[in-house]
Amino acid sequence: MTMQKITTFLWFNDNAEEAVKFYTSIFKNSKIGRISRRPESVAKHSGQPTGSVLAITFTLNGQEFIAMNGGPQVKFNEAVSLLVYCETQAEVDRYWKKLTAGGGKAVACGWLQDKYGLFWQITPTMLMKLIADQDPDKVNRVMTAMMKMVKLDIKTLKAAAKGK
Repeated sequence: MTMQKITTFLWFNDNAEEAVKFYTSIFKNSKIGRISRRPESVAKHSGQPTGSVLAITFTLNGQEFIAMNGGPQVKFNEAVSLLVYCETQAEVDRYWKKLTAGGGKAVACGWLQDKYGLFWQITPTMLMKLIADQDPDKVNRVMTAMMKMVKLDIKTLKAAAKGK
């Protein structure tokens, strides 16, 4: 397997393994890869036990990520999110339900925060086409409709594009 040139690295407090199992259960073509355990030299400085999970490689829909148990110093925020393109409303609904399960929360405009604090954008592919349209009035209508939504609704976005 060829190593991905750029890989997203996610910092968790102490629940990386739990989060990785959660994420790989949601997305097709996903798996857990290498698990690195905390050596004694690192354990002494981290306050985590020797042999506990330090880092895990995993893939979501064929894209590689790394999750690390780095401690409570760093928290996820909206400055970085994972965008999931969806072809249908059923796909939007499915990812939305699964990623908000167990304590996740809806944010706005297709954004949510999962129970581990990671931010996601659940985005219909057609939205990206609509907001790149050459007609500024159409783009404005679509953006105005989107800004009123929490979970994105394809039917409503298409209607806004048509001026309805």
